[in-house]
Amino acid sequence: MERSDQALFYVGTYSPEGEEAIFLCALNLAGGEMRVLHGTKGIENPSYLAVNEAGSILYAVSEKEDGEIHAFSIEPGTKALTPLGSRLTDGGAPCYVSISPREDYLFVSNYSGGNINVFPVDSEGLLQEMSSQVRHTGKGIRDDRQEAPHPHSINPDSSGERVWVCDLGLDQILLYRMEEGQLITHSEVNLPPGSGPRHLALHPTGKWVYLVNELNNTVTVFTNDEVFGGLNILQHMDTLPEQYIAGSDDTAADIHISPCGRFLYASNRGHDSIVLFHIDTTSGFLTAVDWQTSGGRTPRNFAINGNFLLVANQNSGNITSFSIDSDNGRLIPTGNELAMQTPVCIKFL
Repeated sequence: MERSDQALFYVGTYSPEGEEAIFLCALNLAGGEMRVLHGTKGIENPSYLAVNEAGSILYAVSEKEDGEIHAFSIEPGTKALTPLGSRLTDGGAPCYVSISPREDYLFVSNYSGGNINVFPVDSEGLLQEMSSQVRHTGKGIRDDRQEAPHPHSINPDSSGERVWVCDLGLDQILLYRMEEGQLITHSEVNLPPGSGPRHLALHPTGKWVYLVNELNNTVTVFTNDEVFGGLNILQHMDTLPEQYIAGSDDTAADIHISPCGRFLYASNRGHDSIVLFHIDTTSGFLTAVDWQTSGGRTPRNFAINGNFLLVANQNSGNITSFSIDSDNGRLIPTGNELAMQTPVCIKFL
């Protein structure tokens, strides 16, 4: 299954439990063509995925009213998924899962439940009983989207000693310390009212953290205090072109940094584009450079592998591939797309 001329990736979708919902796909590293190898049933709405470093375990949230987190073993040859069990998250609509650096804990955020979870993981990747849970309180200024807490992502820092939670409903990043499997409140960072913080990307140097804000279509740049675990705001940048008039459908979604650390990308739903920022590798500041159409509608999520970037266009039901110009980071459409019902998460092996 593993070949030098292709990269394998999993796709999570919004699909019923009885249908194939997680798909193993292959990307041709010569031309950007994509194909589905096989699908996995038995999980409802696996809207976010995480794969361990060895590529032996996949974790998937089940985004439904009674939320669950599922574990699957990845077969070494075929990369087929075998269920390893699941746990309830005690909250509705879990939408994000991440793995601690030492792979001994799993973190889950529940969007409508307003709570976050910690699950210990054993040496085989099996989910143990929940060790910690925190339920957020409060609300933001927008009655339509911020009537309650909505933790949208949860990420450990590079040390694994602290955890960052982006709460869209509270306009805050909440920082926690990890102590023996427990989340201990550390501090919080306030964003401009109505921002709607969604996802984070850590710069490869560890110096800066970049946040995409869903509701006001911006990226916020922070300095990362790795000693004391603080984030300090440096800059806010619009993800939409200056002349574009944003409507109610315009919401920013995902954010990633190229492995070289010079390019940052964010996805715009409504505008249906991927914005490219150049990163000043001395200061961390951003400069907006280009907007490339996503090749579909509602680019919910995207992923980078080497010189390729793949976009999951949720509402048009397709994944599109782009090559990355290594000199300037611009995205070049390969002309290839993969049809798939409501793709919402891409994770490379």
